[in-house]
Amino acid sequence: MRGRLPRRFVGCLVLALTSVLPSAFAETTRLRSGDQQGATAGQAADRLAPQTTTAPVVYSATVDGIIHPVSAEFMVHAIDRADQAKASLLVFTLRTPGGLVDSTRAIVTRMISATTPVVVFIAPSGARAASAGCIITIAGDVAAMAPGTHIGAAHPVAGGGEKMDDTMAKKAAEDVAAYVRTLATKRQRNVTLAAAAVTESRAFTEDEALKASPPLIDLVAPDLSGLLAQLDGRTITRFDGSTVVLKTKDAQVVPIEMTLRQQVLSAIAHPNVAYLLLSLGTLGLTIELWSPGAVLPGVVGGLCLVLAFFAFSILPVNFAGLLLILFGLLLLVLEIKVASYGLLTAGGLASLIFGTMILMDSSLPELQLSLSVVLPIVFAFAAIAMFLVRLAVTSQRLSPVTGDAGMLGETGQALSPIDPERGGRVLTHGEIWHASSPDAIPAGARVRITKIDGLKVIVRKD
Repeated sequence: MRGRLPRRFVGCLVLALTSVLPSAFAETTRLRSGDQQGATAGQAADRLAPQTTTAPVVYSATVDGIIHPVSAEFMVHAIDRADQAKASLLVFTLRTPGGLVDSTRAIVTRMISATTPVVVFIAPSGARAASAGCIITIAGDVAAMAPGTHIGAAHPVAGGGEKMDDTMAKKAAEDVAAYVRTLATKRQRNVTLAAAAVTESRAFTEDEALKASPPLIDLVAPDLSGLLAQLDGRTITRFDGSTVVLKTKDAQVVPIEMTLRQQVLSAIAHPNVAYLLLSLGTLGLTIELWSPGAVLPGVVGGLCLVLAFFAFSILPVNFAGLLLILFGLLLLVLEIKVASYGLLTAGGLASLIFGTMILMDSSLPELQLSLSVVLPIVFAFAAIAMFLVRLAVTSQRLSPVTGDAGMLGETGQALSPIDPERGGRVLTHGEIWHASSPDAIPAGARVRITKIDGLKVIVRKD
């Protein structure tokens, strides 16, 4: 039927399409026609001028979790996008238990150099910005908190989770405290409280932070819309001393989300997930040792181990605990090859338990291993190990079924009389053997093998 549509139908279709086309198409058509007729660039700019009067654009990003290289990459990328788009404002909704000092410094450095004003908003109610989150909040052009939130407790700890001696602890605290004092001074915030959050691990509610003199934060808002309403027309001082009047009325909020890669890496960088990956990786390699050539368990196990070590590289891990876990897993693997009758299994389980207990030495609940995750994994490994030990012990107790040892004790039938001097023949194990016996045995009698002597069996009457 192609090419045979009535002309009246075609005409109606054209009229219908032209009636629903947006006005922007007509405007674009006029612009293209004007260009073809030699219209100047100034005329085109006049036609596009109404677009410059649109509402201000505010970029919004949520940071929920530990501050580590992945979250730092996300925040730096968000600032880059806001700068490239010449946004009016960038709002980070922050809730974090803390994180790494190096990642915090990378974030703060980019915030200071941003052309877009950056607001750090601790929300929703019940959230907190502890440790690294406190430093990031103080460094923002605007520091805001929702009701029922708190900030502070920024005392540094060793990156590996181990305890620092008094001298090193004091040096680390003074270094971070000086850094925070610098940020608070440039942002005209309460230097004393900012330093106390580091040196004394103090924490503050939103009321305490706002009512301090001078305040530690700029304002308290219930949510993002309330925050933008309070910021409209507010004059802020940037880090370089310049002033900016914020325009956020009827702002268009553009959310910024983590990329898929960042979401995956951020999820991996969690103590429970890292421990689970370590366990699965070791189990996969163990299965590969059980069944060489299976390939899939080895590939999956290797991948899980690599991801686990990536997570451990950015988490406050006690390496003594990690070595104990690896040693325990090695002992469990050796149980497959070495008949220790459960000694290697017991040592491996003890090493696993003690290593798990000290793997994450942190006072923050978010950086600690959950018993609901650890105990099932340990018990599962214990069950697997005990099952393997049981199989090994059972196999040791079984009588041989092949070779010379497998014929000992087997019964047969004398095919001919067996003389103590000349011997005879017996049928056993489905084979005919030359046999000898210390006693005379008549033909057809049942015999039992007592010894193998080369190609001859020694039997006795059964």
